[in-house]
Amino acid sequence: MRKSFLLATIATSLFGAGIAHADTTVTIATVNNVQMIEMRKLSHVFEAAHPDIHLQWVTLEENVLRQRVTTDIATRAGQFDILTIGNYEVPLWAKQGWLYKFDKFSPSYDIDDIIGTVRESISYQGSIYALPFYAESAMTLYRKDLLQKAGLTMSAAPTYDQIREIASKTTDKNAGVYGICLRGKPGWGENMAYVSTLVTAFGGQWFDKNWKATIDTPAWRNAITYYTDLMKQYGPPGATANGFNENLSLFTTGHCAVWIDATSAAGTVFDKKQSTVADQVGFAALPTGSFKGGPTWLWSWNLAIPASSSHAEAARKFIEWATSKDYIQLVAKTDGWVNIPPGTRTSSYKAPEYKQVAPFADFVLQAIENSNPSGATAQPRPYIGAQFVDIAPFQGIGTQVGQTIAAILSGSVTVDAGLAAANAAANRAIRQAGYQK
Repeated sequence: MRKSFLLATIATSLFGAGIAHADTTVTIATVNNVQMIEMRKLSHVFEAAHPDIHLQWVTLEENVLRQRVTTDIATRAGQFDILTIGNYEVPLWAKQGWLYKFDKFSPSYDIDDIIGTVRESISYQGSIYALPFYAESAMTLYRKDLLQKAGLTMSAAPTYDQIREIASKTTDKNAGVYGICLRGKPGWGENMAYVSTLVTAFGGQWFDKNWKATIDTPAWRNAITYYTDLMKQYGPPGATANGFNENLSLFTTGHCAVWIDATSAAGTVFDKKQSTVADQVGFAALPTGSFKGGPTWLWSWNLAIPASSSHAEAARKFIEWATSKDYIQLVAKTDGWVNIPPGTRTSSYKAPEYKQVAPFADFVLQAIENSNPSGATAQPRPYIGAQFVDIAPFQGIGTQVGQTIAAILSGSVTVDAGLAAANAAANRAIRQAGYQK
């Protein structure tokens, strides 16, 4: 009997301990944005609390990330256990059965604290398929000191005509100061995220109600002519290499008078540790053009688990940790409240500590809560989205058009020739995808 008991004890210690402490490596694909770099830096806290889970990071530039994760999930290659994807991909990939469903949460997670518009954008048929790390709308950031020096004031709701006037009077290229900084790097989520909103403001859209491309139209020509003229006259050199991160760097180091981009930039530009102009930053709404209203920018970077992952439970634990209230408190304690992941939790915007250091807090919360990607464009349309079109072929179409817009900006092709070519390419792709009758 003693021998049997001894054997049982040995077996329990070997196999039971092996089960309890089996190491799991979770591979995370993420974008090289400030907030994600911070997440990686703080992830040692999670690993200390979960010694059996090890994190392996693949941090990529935005365009490269999108290409890698799309290829991986479509082919079910299983290279990644956690994907950083947008609210464009979440419902499309959930429909394909490519994503793990989040249908249970720890009591402290408080899923209802996630801002409603953000939570809705990462759902499909009533279920959640990713959790938001940060979310954003769009805004105009500007240098109060440079405008004051030029005798100008920024309206709370500027027009694009006013932006052009401000850019013209604040540009000082000899001093390395440019009146305007806008995205020029090609990509559906880079230059076209901004350009799509600009086109809408000028009365344009991607497709008409019959899925005919509407890129070769007066609205697009007016918008792209405005954009390229503005950037060539008052923007920084080499603008076709500048995406969100590059413009963030230009603005925080004092080289931009006006920057129109995502609200997620606000925390960094108002942080004195990261921004040399933090004391001189003002903010306003996204500018308007000839068409008022329309769909409004809503984006979120989310953490999702591909259905091909063999470590879904470990991945879920990390995602819940990285998108929790506790994580926000950790960032606040480590790097200050102004740097918390923005746009996801109502409780963050109620925190007096955040309001004290983030003068933009109420503006951003209102912009996200009132965001309306399904708003009407000047003409009827068959899709929703402000800075993207919510169909799978758009990733390829948007990237190809983005390359054409970058070519127009660089001067290698004219506006008319570029838009004609882009229109033909978009019609060809959408027809091949079966959308046109």
